[in-house]
Formats: sequence, structure tokens, C-alpha cells
Amino acid sequence: MLTDVRQRRTVELVYQQGSASVPELAKTLGVSEATVRRDLDHLADNGLLDRVRGGACRPRSVRPEADASAFDVVATQEPAEKQAIARAAARLVEDGDVVALDIGTTVFSMCPYLRNKDITVVTASLAVVRSLADAPNIDLVVMGGVLRPNYESMVGVLTESCLRQVRVDVAFLGAAGVRPDGAVVDSTPSEVPVKRAMMDIATRSWLLVDHAKFPGVGFLEINPVTRFTGLITDRQPTADQLTVPPDSSLEVLVP
Repeated sequence: MLTDVRQRRTVELVYQQGSASVPELAKTLGVSEATVRRDLDHLADNGLLDRVRGGACRPRSVRPEADASAFDVVATQEPAEKQAIARAAARLVEDGDVVALDIGTTVFSMCPYLRNKDITVVTASLAVVRSLADAPNIDLVVMGGVLRPNYESMVGVLTESCLRQVRVDVAFLGAAGVRPDGAVVDSTPSEVPVKRAMMDIATRSWLLVDHAKFPGVGFLEINPVTRFTGLITDRQPTADQLTVPPDSSLEVLVP
């Protein structure tokens, strides 16, 4: 098992259970206890886990983990693809809709195409708030929570609780990757529950991902792709990149 795959699996196990011991992880992962200890030390140094005697546990600090790359850095990647996807997504929004916008950079790229619509926007993204704050006919509903400074987003149980108080017509979400079996995944533990909550309150949910997200990265499943109304991407996924059941109603839009 490759080191990065093993370490992602380690984080997943610890987050799922709350804590895990070195012998337990060594047995599950099929590696030595010495390897597990080195992995735990590395993951703790990067703020993904808290090291405890004999193992590790979920971080106890209220401060959420930082992304490897800041929001403004990620926003500059694949700009043409993001814009094409964003324009197509914005065309799905009608005046009068209540729209939930995720914290991702592709979703953020929708903002210029929404500015002249008469809609309500629900978001936990401060970048979205700044972009749409002066839009003449947009009402902004901002979710509270704990700030993740380098990604300009609110996360945590307060954010999830806020989301449960509203219902939206359509939600637009991003992800770190889409596996060939249809698992939509992310690599930021604090963001995954917020994304799930956003889908739960939406009548329709659209996934916005460019071609680089097949398979992309990530070890925490948000939902199967079939839970989404549709997928908007810049290239049609091949059969090797994505397989969905033949009876699936998933729409795939390629601008």
C-alpha cells in the first residue's frame, strides 16, 4: 500500500471511530506497528490527528484543519474549465429560487453569472458572500460556524445546525474527487458533514467537477454520485472513469 493511501486510510479510520490504537491500525492496514507510529506522528504534525498514548484520536481543538492550498491559489487552477462549468450551472437557476452554494472554487465561479438574478443564496463561503453582497436582487443567508481562514469557509456543528433550519430548491457542490465506482469524495474532514447537510436540505443537488477530479483525491465519501440530480463537468467521463447503474437518473452536462 502506498504511503499516501495508507495515511489517508489511517485518518479515515480514526475519524470514523473517534480513536484507534497502534496495534489495531497495524492489523487493519497490514503494516508494522513501527510504520503506524511514524504515520501517526506525521499526521499529527500536520494537524490531521491528535497523538495520544498508544494511538491517535480526532483533533480536540475547535480550530478546523487548514487546506494544503489556500482558496485563492486553488481558484486560479483550471480557470477555463471552471468558468465553463459555472456558466452551465448558473443557467439552471431561475428567478425566485433558493440556492445553496458550497465552498468550492468552481461553485464560487458561478457568482458573476448569478449577480443579476432575483434569488436567495444560502452559503457558508465568505468568498461567495463578498462576491454577491452588493448584487441588487440577491438575498444572502450566511451560515455561522467556525472559520477555516485559508479556505474562507464556515464549518462545524453550528454550520450543520444552521443548514438544517432552511430548505433550498437547488444546491451546487464541489468535491476533491469522483471514484470510478461513483463515490464522491473529499479530503477535508470538517467540510464533509457540511456538504452532506447541504444535500439533505436541497430538492435538487448538482455536482460541479472538472476533468481533473476523475479520480482526483480524497478519502472521505460525501455521497454516491447517484444521490445527485446531476453532474456538470468539462469532459464526458469515460467508462473507466465513472460507472453508474443503468437505471440511474443521473444527468451529465458537458458545456
